[in-house]
Amino acid sequence: MQTLTIIKIGGNVIDDSSALKRFLTAFSGLSGSKLLVHGGGKVATQMADKLGIQTTMVDGRRITDQPMLDVVTMVYGGLVNKQIVAKLQALEVNAIGMTGADAGTVLAKKRPVKDIDYGMVGDIEEVNSGQIQFFLHQDLTPVFAPITYSKSGDLLNTNADTMASAIAVDMVRHNEVTLIYCFEKKGVLKDPMDDDSVINELTPTLYAEYKAAGTINKGMIPKLDNAFKALENGVSKVIICHADEVAAAVEQGAGTTLKK
Repeated sequence: MQTLTIIKIGGNVIDDSSALKRFLTAFSGLSGSKLLVHGGGKVATQMADKLGIQTTMVDGRRITDQPMLDVVTMVYGGLVNKQIVAKLQALEVNAIGMTGADAGTVLAKKRPVKDIDYGMVGDIEEVNSGQIQFFLHQDLTPVFAPITYSKSGDLLNTNADTMASAIAVDMVRHNEVTLIYCFEKKGVLKDPMDDDSVINELTPTLYAEYKAAGTINKGMIPKLDNAFKALENGVSKVIICHADEVAAAVEQGAGTTLKK
């Protein structure tokens, strides 16, 4: 079975042009088939401010009304996505920039209103892994912006961590999949103030203990929930690491490796 490396790159790296360049250079050097999912960083908020559109966040998640959906589509699916594609082309990676709507690759439904109305936010229903595999067979490297589509033809803003996990799980049908979450930290940390306090291996039991103790909290929890979900559903390896250490994570086990 072929191997496939799926990497999600976080917003803070996208905001830093030199960090992004280092990451993309490392990404271009990875062997075998690969796929990239990216967030949007602060660019969408900055663009919204310029257009006089208010940004509302609840527990770190963006409320996406129609004007904000227009902004994130322009920024994530347009500006950020195409900048990454252009940089990868310069590194001789034949990248193809996509949203979930392109070629019907990631179908979602609008999140139902419970305590909070998140607006035009999508929860993933289905990934068309056969279509993504077709692109890989053409020696293309898909670069996904975190935008999906619904059966009614609406675009939806979707969490990039969730999108990476869902794509990884469905691509297991065709490949042995490694999923890597890259961001500005060296991995999951015992002490958020100490960049060297990396937890090298994390099991579901340890994860529960660290959460109960408050060691793992805030934005790391949904990231790890998505990561463990991927592991439970057939993904061979899941790693969380610094964007500068992606090659070392693949080859030498840098960062935090999740275990069943």
